[in-house]
Amino acid sequence: MSERQETSIAANKRETISRRRFIAGAGAGALSFTVIKPELVRGAGANSKVDLGLIGCGGRGTWIAELFKQHGGYNVVAVADYFQDRADNAGGKLGVPEANRFTGLYGYKKLLEKVDAVAIESPPYFHPEQAALAVDAGCHTYVAKPIAVDVPGCKSIGASGEVATRKKLAFLVDFQTRADPFFMEAIKRVHEGALGELTFGQSIYHADCPFKRMYDAWSSDPENPEVRLRSWGLDKIISGDIITEQNIHTLDVMSWIMDSEPVSAVGVGGRAIRPVGTCNDHFALLFEYPKKVGITFSSKQFNGHGTQPDGIRNRMFGSKGVLETAYGNDVTMIRGEDFYRGGKSPGIYKDGAVANINTFHQSIVEGNFENPTVAPSVRSNLVTILGRTAAYTGRKVNWKRLVMSTEKLDANLKGLKS
Repeated sequence: MSERQETSIAANKRETISRRRFIAGAGAGALSFTVIKPELVRGAGANSKVDLGLIGCGGRGTWIAELFKQHGGYNVVAVADYFQDRADNAGGKLGVPEANRFTGLYGYKKLLEKVDAVAIESPPYFHPEQAALAVDAGCHTYVAKPIAVDVPGCKSIGASGEVATRKKLAFLVDFQTRADPFFMEAIKRVHEGALGELTFGQSIYHADCPFKRMYDAWSSDPENPEVRLRSWGLDKIISGDIITEQNIHTLDVMSWIMDSEPVSAVGVGGRAIRPVGTCNDHFALLFEYPKKVGITFSSKQFNGHGTQPDGIRNRMFGSKGVLETAYGNDVTMIRGEDFYRGGKSPGIYKDGAVANINTFHQSIVEGNFENPTVAPSVRSNLVTILGRTAAYTGRKVNWKRLVMSTEKLDANLKGLKS
């Protein structure tokens, strides 16, 4: 409910039986007419309110739910998290009543009965299942990156996006760079030939460890599944390791620039400095793209002692020019024959999320369910898994073989409450 206690147009009159049970009883032929409430589809006004539920009430989840609330087009009406304290913390900040704060591994299933849309901000390991059930329940679905930790999970998200389109549901994956005007314009120019023939590139994600706040919790009992879940950023299966969980930002830009699937990857990685957890703290790889275009990639999550350049950066060399991009304060630009000055995006972390939240709302109220963010997000996520597999195995890994993998990672979370 908003601060002015406005009632969602989608919830003016809640039926006595749940939307999910009605759909199940109505049969597949009636599905497209019952999943979406007509007020939220074609012809709806720009001020239409969407009842939103948050799945995953950590720091970013709570932060982004507040952005949804500030947008003005959403009522944040329910939250779900495994941990009661996190659900209560988020619920308190967002004004969600205690009855709509759900806990346990599957508490989010109860949330799906209360909402028209969900924002999935849980650890990446859970995204595919949660997104699939959200779409199945008739909910518009907003998913944080990364979308999955393994190949089957990526394919599941791709399938969920396709089902959402068929069911007239919005499905958006939240990459901030793809909503930034300087990134968009620069890479559009690259695709139009501003760099000429592409030759080679560089991609880096050099940062300190963003999960130091989790060190003490992990150290207390690293075999305990609740401890692992609370310290998920240090767990290579729940997070997907740093190359998937964090480095996907820069590898997504690499994939966006190349606009094609890689051929293979080879490289190394390890944990040399970080004192706790099962994730690597560095990777060094070579991605090969068609026409023998090679892109080197490196990442770290430890103190760089002031070395520069640092951060999330991409550079692409071509016969006519060079593209340089950076996430944050630095300039995104093209140097060379077709010069493009670009500009700075110091607020990209928030501004990109705000732009995506707005796009999500517009898609819902205007009935635009093409869901264009899904396919490129699946490809970028698979790129991270290609590199991770190469580093883990110490072998050159072929893309075509990688995408045929049926290996599903198992976090072994037995003992957690449902």
